Amino acid sequence: MAKEIEMSTKYDPTAVERGRYEKWLDQDLFKPSRDQSAKPYSIVIPPPNVTGKLHLGHAWDTTLQDMLIRQKRMEGYDTLWLPGMDHAGIATQAKVEARLAESGISRYDLGREKFVEKVWEWKDEYANIIKQQWAKLGLSLDYSRERFTFDEGLSKAVRKVFVALYKKGLIYRGEYIINWDPKARTALSDIEVIHQDDKGAFYHVKYPFADDTTFNGKDYIEIATTRPETMLGDVAIAVNPKDERYKDLVGKKVVLPLHGRLLEIIADQYVDPEFGTGMVKITPAHDPNDFEVGNRHNLERINTMNEDASLNEKAGKYAGMDRFDARKAIVADLKEQGYLLSEEPIVHSVGHSERTGVQVEARLSTQWFVKMKPLAEAALKNQESDDRVTFVPDRFEHTFTQWMENVHDWVISRQLWWGHQIPAWYHKETGETYVGEEAPSDPENWEQDSDVLDTWFSSALWPFSTMGWPDEEAPDFKRYFPTNTLVTGYDIIFFWVSRMIFQSKEFTGRRPFEHVLIHGLIRDEEGRKMSKSLGNGIDPMDVIEKYGADALRWFLATGSTPGQDIRFSYKKMDSAWNFINKIWNASRFAIMNFDEDTEAKLPDRSEWQLADKWILSRLNTTIHEVTRLFDAFEFGEAGRALYNFIWNDLCDWYIEMAKEDFYGKNQELKHNTQNILCYVLDQTLRLMHPIMPFVTEEIWLAMPHTGDSLVTAAYPTEDDALHDEEAEKGMSNLIELIKAVRNIRADANAPLSSPVDIQIKTATAENQEIFEANQEYIERFCHPQTLQISADLQAPTLAMTAVISGAEVYIPLAGLVDLGQEVARLQKEIDKLNNEVTRGEKKLSNQGFVKNAPEAVVAEEQEKLAGYKEKLAATEARIAEVKKEM
Repeated sequence: MAKEIEMSTKYDPTAVERGRYEKWLDQDLFKPSRDQSAKPYSIVIPPPNVTGKLHLGHAWDTTLQDMLIRQKRMEGYDTLWLPGMDHAGIATQAKVEARLAESGISRYDLGREKFVEKVWEWKDEYANIIKQQWAKLGLSLDYSRERFTFDEGLSKAVRKVFVALYKKGLIYRGEYIINWDPKARTALSDIEVIHQDDKGAFYHVKYPFADDTTFNGKDYIEIATTRPETMLGDVAIAVNPKDERYKDLVGKKVVLPLHGRLLEIIADQYVDPEFGTGMVKITPAHDPNDFEVGNRHNLERINTMNEDASLNEKAGKYAGMDRFDARKAIVADLKEQGYLLSEEPIVHSVGHSERTGVQVEARLSTQWFVKMKPLAEAALKNQESDDRVTFVPDRFEHTFTQWMENVHDWVISRQLWWGHQIPAWYHKETGETYVGEEAPSDPENWEQDSDVLDTWFSSALWPFSTMGWPDEEAPDFKRYFPTNTLVTGYDIIFFWVSRMIFQSKEFTGRRPFEHVLIHGLIRDEEGRKMSKSLGNGIDPMDVIEKYGADALRWFLATGSTPGQDIRFSYKKMDSAWNFINKIWNASRFAIMNFDEDTEAKLPDRSEWQLADKWILSRLNTTIHEVTRLFDAFEFGEAGRALYNFIWNDLCDWYIEMAKEDFYGKNQELKHNTQNILCYVLDQTLRLMHPIMPFVTEEIWLAMPHTGDSLVTAAYPTEDDALHDEEAEKGMSNLIELIKAVRNIRADANAPLSSPVDIQIKTATAENQEIFEANQEYIERFCHPQTLQISADLQAPTLAMTAVISGAEVYIPLAGLVDLGQEVARLQKEIDKLNNEVTRGEKKLSNQGFVKNAPEAVVAEEQEKLAGYKEKLAATEARIAEVKKEM
């Protein structure tokens, strides 16, 4: 008696997913194993910023991690997937300031303490939203270990690292030119600056000589600048010492227009004689290259800008003006006073703040820095050892190496209120600096540095600080660090991946993770980056609402190869939903036809039919391929292997063939087929579970004699005893026969309901045996009026023909077919076969392929070529026979 089940006639993701995640959490299924003999496998989530909701990129990133952790958990590993979020200093502070501004309030109105309270409120609000989104995606995270980059444990690690690097001389404080965000009023590191083309101009300005010196008959030199608002900070003019044009001018002085300050002409290698006039003004407080020139020549640094990029009192009459307003005013005055020679419009690359979007200023400022060279060298050297980090794809190691080899000192201080306050104090009377993990014992005499640390400083410690470090005896640190795999996008190799590697090497002596899997960006259907300005962003929760989490996960898992971008489209989502619906309907049919005593257990091999041997062999191959491809992070290829097996082998063929046994009278055969199908479905659902956990769990729990949850069920393993090449070949020939008959019927416009005679002339004893033993399948799928299977058949004249592996199929269609049309059809087949033969011969004549390809691959190509040649000869013979009768 078939099992009575409650499965809807159509896949309904909302019903399937409702309440499932909560059940998993209630059962504590996402926590590490208690089996200490199990091999550990750990991943730390790249912590999303608490600046807003998750986007499709987060969904992609976390889906790949969840697939890995779910598979390893099922394989028996002691798995830990540690969740957490990043306080994201400048980004979060900017969001909260924008919210306050809507009410006409600034952070200065509130003061630091009250403002930080508002940021914590924001953090709590968006952390809850993010966790709800994680649940919707089905992420199997261990929430009991959730961390935040601003929690006390991580703050302790941050202070320890800062103090240790300071004592080692790798953190220092100094006055340097840094990237300055005038909107956020904070320093930025180089990689927080995005360069984009802006409209601007070259302003050619007269700098008159201070005496009666002339040059080329003129009493001035010509200097070109794109930023006249900084010229009031000029302290010198520089030329290249090898530039013969200006050797007599070195030591002379010119007058700074609009100010009157005398500027000496100096010689420095920095100047490019080929660029412009070969003379440049030196403004050490507003240009990083000029800053270095100034250091070499002991020049004064005149900072003419305030924190908000307005000009200060050193800019004279322009003090208080915004930098761009000041530019207009200065240019107008230069023109009025006869100093402006020309104005040349240009488009040039200008740095903008990654977070606020405003133009960045190069500004003289006292900041804290990390001395990067020794840390980078240690990280690069580690890449030559057995403890190296493996990049997938490996081309991204070059990106990492190139950045490390050319790295600059890292400015780590930020003029913000939200973040890890720098553990440095200054004595109120003596000015002495104290750096320590704890405040001085007499805090009333000391004032702590008001700056906070760059967000990436704490994020760089994430893989080990989350595990309990700096306590090196912490159980999680001892068991799960180094972690196994980091999954992240190629856009933050500089920001995060590289910093985790050098900090981990410095403080733990180990790599932070064994593998780093790099994926690309999610783009829209036209290949454009998703952005607010284009209005092409997609909310993953909206996609889940319509298609379900499993469909989104399937698309994200299979839509790209490692390192490549992926294009989102609703057509692909439709396809994903249709695939799941196919699985749902096939599973529903199977379960409805299982009896109470059906179980996922194979009967004795002696009772297997050809179709049984074939599907089990195909299942075994699929298990082998999916496991191999998962281990290689080739999820797209793994998805294709699963799709082909489920849609083509299981649904289109085996289940259709199983109906013969389910509806037949042989109860023993029916029982065997039920158990085999139950076994195949069970194993298939286990294989699919890491990718689409909700629907596989729903179906699996509806099956007979299953366990509590697929989450902790055993992952399928390859079984050599199931591999059966003979059965795969025999079934392939049977399928080819059925398809050939269907194609002939379609070409002759003869539907299955029309009576036709089918004659099969076998060329091998194996095919003769296979076709006779499976005659019932041929009859069911081909619907013959009469069926002949023989090696001695005489080909009928008026018939349509198909040449298949080891046989020829004839369907006499008197009155329904024209011999001329049949010749034309056979000629098309000959053309196709000739193309295949040419392709195969070309491939096998390529010595590079034959020499380097695996033996099995070469053998497979040779077998294919032989088959095509055999079919070609038989088809040519058949066309000759038909032509004789015309």
